[in-house]
Amino acid sequence: MTLIAVYPLYTKRLVIRPLTEHEAPFILKLLNDPGFLQFIGDKQVRNLEQAREYIRTGPMQSFLEHGFALHLVSLRAENHGEGEPIGICGLLQRDFLPAPDLGFAFLQEFTGQGFGFEATRQVLAEEFTYKGLTKIMAITAPDNEASRALLEKLNFIYTESRNFPQLGGESAIYHLHKAG
Repeated sequence: MTLIAVYPLYTKRLVIRPLTEHEAPFILKLLNDPGFLQFIGDKQVRNLEQAREYIRTGPMQSFLEHGFALHLVSLRAENHGEGEPIGICGLLQRDFLPAPDLGFAFLQEFTGQGFGFEATRQVLAEEFTYKGLTKIMAITAPDNEASRALLEKLNFIYTESRNFPQLGGESAIYHLHKAG
């Protein structure tokens, strides 16, 4: 029996929860962040309505269809509530991959501070526990050294590079198998 993971998730510094259309201003900013454009690609989201549509047809639809999705990652406020949004993290089901894909993106000013590791580690633990998954994949641009280092720190194993036309070119492919 597959259970749905329990969100929000809390770490020492972060709150991770499903995206809603209320996060459209943040998503607009993130999807147009120079790092996102360089390493993930241009999603052609240029206004708030397009950002709301991205959330509806992406993360919200994925959660309905698969029980997992990209989630909002926010700083944890001093009162343990939710603070400033800094990124997204979660699982995606891509038509061209045989297993769920770990996705993450953070605003440039929040990279290099361990937030990516903290968020992805928590999401992976939750999804492996509640989904009964045995394998998760991750794909990244071959020249995205920060993402590659994060995946290796999470114990993902690089397996190959492959050209995915739907992603605009070559991607490095990683796998993580559930221990035990």
